[in-house]
Amino acid sequence: LFVFFFYPTPATPTDFDDIEHATKATNNDFKKEKRKKGKTNGTKEVDNDYSLYTEEGIPIYVVKQSYGYLSIAISLVQTGILTAMMIKCSVAPFSINPMIGPYPDGLSYWGGKNSYDLLYNKEWWRLFSPVLLHAGVFHLMCNVAIQLDSGAFYEKEWGSVVWLVIYLGSTAGGNALSTVINPNTIGVGSSGSVCGLFGAKIAETICRCWQPRRSNYEKVKFGVLMKEFATTMFSVILIFLFSFIPYVDWAAHLGGVLSGFGLGIVIFSCKMKTQRWRILWFMFGITITAMFYGVTFIVMYQESKDDVAEEMNDVCSYYMKIFDDYKCNCMLERYQNGDDEN
Repeated sequence: LFVFFFYPTPATPTDFDDIEHATKATNNDFKKEKRKKGKTNGTKEVDNDYSLYTEEGIPIYVVKQSYGYLSIAISLVQTGILTAMMIKCSVAPFSINPMIGPYPDGLSYWGGKNSYDLLYNKEWWRLFSPVLLHAGVFHLMCNVAIQLDSGAFYEKEWGSVVWLVIYLGSTAGGNALSTVINPNTIGVGSSGSVCGLFGAKIAETICRCWQPRRSNYEKVKFGVLMKEFATTMFSVILIFLFSFIPYVDWAAHLGGVLSGFGLGIVIFSCKMKTQRWRILWFMFGITITAMFYGVTFIVMYQESKDDVAEEMNDVCSYYMKIFDDYKCNCMLERYQNGDDEN
């Protein structure tokens, strides 16, 4: 709740003073207005050092698209799935699920990170499916609020394709590291993916710092970036401070940040103007990304199997041993048939 109510507003362009007090516009809006002002000035094309301003004198910060389409779509899907789970599996008592959501075994059946199913039953899709699930209403509200805020703004800046690559890559990286560190927990939520977006923003800041800023518009972009970087660092610190409370998977957060950072270095280094730095940072990004995914997946498949508790194969029975009044309303058919035979 603290994260939800006191989470800082992202660095939207309208929050800046002077040269940084920029308003956003898409590339098409920028080109259209640039041509318009060029005609007004009686020239075919404005100067290369031209930084577009509104009529009020506010500089425009150009983004790739007007809306965060995937951020909105994924948030709607997450909300719909949680609603369906609460209807199908019923709402667990507060003593069992303080997030106000379904019974925990249902989270596993619907695709949550279950190390036993992932490693023994070869259900590799569980590296991605937990991003669509949430433990309850509070959990969903916090993640969707950040996803529609900072997440949507990043998507407008980067474009949907780059955003999706980082989002899914961080999802897999976060759930893989969680399987290694916390093999006997059911993991759900998009917080690891959101942390990956933050890691990519940090990587973008590092790459952009090595670029020259000669034109006025490049200075505007850098000013916006620095404001975003400050907000991102505050967000990452805040999330990690709250990563060690019950029902929060800190390993998924860490894995998300590390994988998002590595993918971000690879992607944003390609946009660096100086060839020497572009090659060096790209190779650095490839190296750290390959090391993270390589080591994590090798340890996960070769070492973590022995650490997975046998009870994770039947999460219903597992939770019934912990809670006296536990009900398995979402038990899968294979377990129901097994109980009938016994």
